[in-house]
Amino acid sequence: MKKNNYLLFIALTMIVASGCTKHNNQKPAFDISNMDLSVKPGVDFFSYANGTWLKNTKMPDDKSRYGSFDILREDNDLILKGIFEQAAAKTDAPKGSSWQKVGDFFASGIDTANIENQGYEPIKEDLNRIAAIKSVSDILAELTKLHTQYVSPLFQPYAGQDNKKSDTIIISLYQGGLGLPDRDYYVGNDARSEVIRNDYVQHLANSFLLIGHSQEQAQKAAQQVMVLETRLANSTQTRLEQRDPYLTYNKVTIDEMQKLAPEIDWKGYFTGLGIDVPVDFVLDNPKFFTEISKMLKDIPVDDWKNYFAWNVIRGYSSYLSNEFVDAEFDFYSKKLSGNNANKPRWQRVSNSANFAIGELVGEIFVEQNFPPAAKQKMLDLIANLKIAFGERISNLVWMSDETKKKALEKLETMVVKVGYPDKWKDYSNLEITRDCYAKNIKHASEFSFRVNMNKLGKSVDRTEWGMTPQTVNAYYNPSMNEIVFPAGILQPPFFNMNADDAINYGGIGVVIGHEMTHGFDDQGRNFDKNGNLTDWWTKEDSEKFTALTQILVDQYDRFIAIDSIHLDGKLTLGENIADYGGLTMSYLAYRKSLEGKPEPAQIDGFTAEQRFFLSYGNIWRQIIRDKEMMRRVKEDVHSPGNFRVNGALFNIPEFYNAFVIDPDEPLYIPSEKRAVIW
Repeated sequence: MKKNNYLLFIALTMIVASGCTKHNNQKPAFDISNMDLSVKPGVDFFSYANGTWLKNTKMPDDKSRYGSFDILREDNDLILKGIFEQAAAKTDAPKGSSWQKVGDFFASGIDTANIENQGYEPIKEDLNRIAAIKSVSDILAELTKLHTQYVSPLFQPYAGQDNKKSDTIIISLYQGGLGLPDRDYYVGNDARSEVIRNDYVQHLANSFLLIGHSQEQAQKAAQQVMVLETRLANSTQTRLEQRDPYLTYNKVTIDEMQKLAPEIDWKGYFTGLGIDVPVDFVLDNPKFFTEISKMLKDIPVDDWKNYFAWNVIRGYSSYLSNEFVDAEFDFYSKKLSGNNANKPRWQRVSNSANFAIGELVGEIFVEQNFPPAAKQKMLDLIANLKIAFGERISNLVWMSDETKKKALEKLETMVVKVGYPDKWKDYSNLEITRDCYAKNIKHASEFSFRVNMNKLGKSVDRTEWGMTPQTVNAYYNPSMNEIVFPAGILQPPFFNMNADDAINYGGIGVVIGHEMTHGFDDQGRNFDKNGNLTDWWTKEDSEKFTALTQILVDQYDRFIAIDSIHLDGKLTLGENIADYGGLTMSYLAYRKSLEGKPEPAQIDGFTAEQRFFLSYGNIWRQIIRDKEMMRRVKEDVHSPGNFRVNGALFNIPEFYNAFVIDPDEPLYIPSEKRAVIW
């Protein structure tokens, strides 16, 4: 099934998993042949830095977006493929060993003959149990059962740090249960939302046909699921509301919850999860749970049965026979994002392994691919960025000394993790065999759920990672006040051991600064140095911060993504602040690194300052399908790559010094209208 990760962390981009390559280091640190020098930097710096690459690059059929992250992933997936194939060939690996579990998992996923022969047999037990439901109490028992498999009808339980008491673990319940990726698709009046709703209902019907329903039964079940999910959507918080850590923190006692949603036996629910009934717990959206309670009274049992069956189908389709895989691809990848072909099976299985047994794979990967020198150079860069950030905070003219003092304390206590965990996850209780791919996924889901619930009543494990080492990404976790850089991102174009410093500071340096800035963006600033949700700002400084960040909101609101669709400056604000902050801090750190040294010579006709900014433009190069652009504008808190470049850079004074930007050019921003935040 598809696991949702409810750890509150803010990532650089949507997660992709991979391992380090070696041949990438043979490429130029910055390839000027990718540029288009006919474009003026002040007209479109994104195209100036990447224009020839944009013109010459064809979108792969199995991609909806293709750029630096994706190219890195393609290269690195081949390294992971080698690990998986090596493991799968070890048929005599000791039972329970990392090699056995990694090898058997991969072997089960590429055994297409066995998968086709099994059809949907792996989920029949769940479907038969759902078909036997007769009452509301049966519905609640099934809800609990599916939640322990990380199948998530209605809502999702998760044990994590208490946002207001970060040294304790608390269980939280999160709104969910929707088959479409955003609640706005259900309630939107625009033409695209209507098309997607119609396509979704057809996909629902097709899915029910695959488990033996007649055409009439399938159409009826599809309509029932759509009506039920639409009612859920009407009580679901928007993505913008979900970005408010205060709005989504609602602590209740068990008695208060029973009054809030009386149709659910909450003590029975928690007991069914295999945990002690909590004294209190957190809801992200109380009205959502009240609506669920009302729906249990209003909606017939048969409708619930179809809804639960759909959740099982949706959770496991990727791991069943091709007819299920193809149906899922047709809607979720082709119709929503515009992909023309699915990824190769080995690559899909590799991605699944990163969910199911990610640190087992990561441990093998690190042994074979991650050089210690890369970790040390990263630690040095991070230390330089911290110094630069501290100086920047100290010199802010808009912030009071009182708030500065606490901001500097938060920066100083920010924890840094690089490469891979100091302590690996224990998978000894997870059973993996070569017999059935879908059952391996189910076992991994149940294992992951139990590991999560077992955190309750224990101390916070501050060694834990929220990403695997092979992931090409980075994140900031406000509850831990930590920045984390997996080994997967420590390679070109982000990090190159053989590149000049300007390239590395413009790449991984900005990434480091980006994640640091998340600790002080519109969300992260609400957490103190210990990771607690609390207001540590003076009232005046909060008001000034809001006014300064509104400049970024207005700037990004004006960007047109496609046709008449504008970016949402509020939804993307946190990431836009982090991009701006990352550039500011990394450039300052780079200049400080040159103190006492000769000014670097030009390379390929570009100064060091120019190469810094060109490096930043390079890491966000991408082409993207129209459907995917429309989807991301609605769903993604990150601005598309071209706007991450053309938006952030033109608020940086040093950028104007590096390149000749004419005041009449469209991207030029007068100095008095630029954002000056961190």
